[in-house]
Amino acid sequence: MSDKTQKNAAKFTLYALTWPIFIEILLHMLMGNADTLMLSQYDDNAVAAVGVANQIMSIIIVMFGFVATGTTILIAQYLGAKQRKKASHIAVVSIIANCAFGLILSAILFIFGEQILLLMNLPEELLSPSLIYLQLVGGFSFVQSLIMTFGAIVKSHGFTKDAMYVTIGMNIVNVFGNYIFIFGAFGLPVLGVTGVAISTAVSRILGLIVLFIYMYKRLNGELPWSYLTKKFPKEELQQLLKIGVPSAGEQLSYNASQMVVTVFIATMGTAALTTRVYVFNIIMFAMLFSIAIGQGTQILISYLIGKGKVKEAYHRCLKSLWIAMAVSTFGTLVFALFRETLLGIFTDNPEIIKLGGILIIMSIILEPGRAFNLVVINSLRAAGDVKFPVYIGIISMWGVCVTVSYGAGIMLGLGLVGIWLALILDEWIRGVLMLFRWKSRRWESMAFVNKKSASASGHERRALEE
Repeated sequence: MSDKTQKNAAKFTLYALTWPIFIEILLHMLMGNADTLMLSQYDDNAVAAVGVANQIMSIIIVMFGFVATGTTILIAQYLGAKQRKKASHIAVVSIIANCAFGLILSAILFIFGEQILLLMNLPEELLSPSLIYLQLVGGFSFVQSLIMTFGAIVKSHGFTKDAMYVTIGMNIVNVFGNYIFIFGAFGLPVLGVTGVAISTAVSRILGLIVLFIYMYKRLNGELPWSYLTKKFPKEELQQLLKIGVPSAGEQLSYNASQMVVTVFIATMGTAALTTRVYVFNIIMFAMLFSIAIGQGTQILISYLIGKGKVKEAYHRCLKSLWIAMAVSTFGTLVFALFRETLLGIFTDNPEIIKLGGILIIMSIILEPGRAFNLVVINSLRAAGDVKFPVYIGIISMWGVCVTVSYGAGIMLGLGLVGIWLALILDEWIRGVLMLFRWKSRRWESMAFVNKKSASASGHERRALEE
């Protein structure tokens, strides 16, 4: 790698990594909120239709994430261990692997979109707009797979600002496209959900092009594409899968369980689905700090593990956790105080505003629990402990969240209040167990670089084992 790349990779701090990630995620959230807000001026049913389609897209994005997560952790660990050639090999293999995977999933969504939506028990009036959105956005989901991979590469090298700048541009394009197609600006036809889907797809394509340029510029073109022509990259793929598949498994289990919960909510009617979408768009801002701190901590701990600074990595996770819990709790309290005003931005339906307000108040308890998982699970992954979160996640998400959602929400007739109770129990149970796991320090012997760094000197290996 170039001296410039080495310099940036060596200056990892939580603040330097996290604030651009914070802005990037904020802008991603604003893009989703812009879609929801602008569609709410068009039709509440359109909001619910896009919300359900995005539930499916969230699972697809998680599946792309198994390569992106492995890329982020491995590159950061190798940079910390000063094995930059290995880091570059991981980068090129991850790009090709996720591109191929993305093309396959894009074809599946486009061809079988209707069958997938029918499995969601969607109300009949939402099926057509949901299918349009899913086929357009899902058909181009391979673009998102590459955005995630390029983003993982530049972030793990310390260039977190690049992804932020690209997201700013994507937001501008998306909002402008929504304005044109939803409100019929400049004499163009009103396209509703179709227009939102077109705006989303186009903004992502343009973002991909710009992010690729950033990546190539920042790394001075030092991506060894010729390495792929010399041999099948079996070792690199095994490395990516070893970390990425279990990591994605936990996320996939979560999203799949949330899809089942969405099916439960769908039986409660369109108003319940719409309420969930509006509340989620509001409380996502409280989650923002936890998500950003979790991602920044993951990169930093990976780098520290690679350098052999295990004690510093241990304390970094705990400090990040308390910060995330404090900020997310404060944010949710503020939203609870202004809940009616915030919900009134999206809708004037008194039923939705009343029920949504109750859910926002309940989120004061939910969000600190979620912070446990967003920070500690990312830290465990960074240290190589990727299986434990999956095992606990599957047990809790399905044994607690799904089961209690059905029991309290459907059988006891508590509706969305019962669903929120299940979410609270799930997040806190998993979170506390993850904290105990981190404090047990069993992850100290699991770092990937420790086991596979055959080129490390004896002194470096001893440092890694301290």
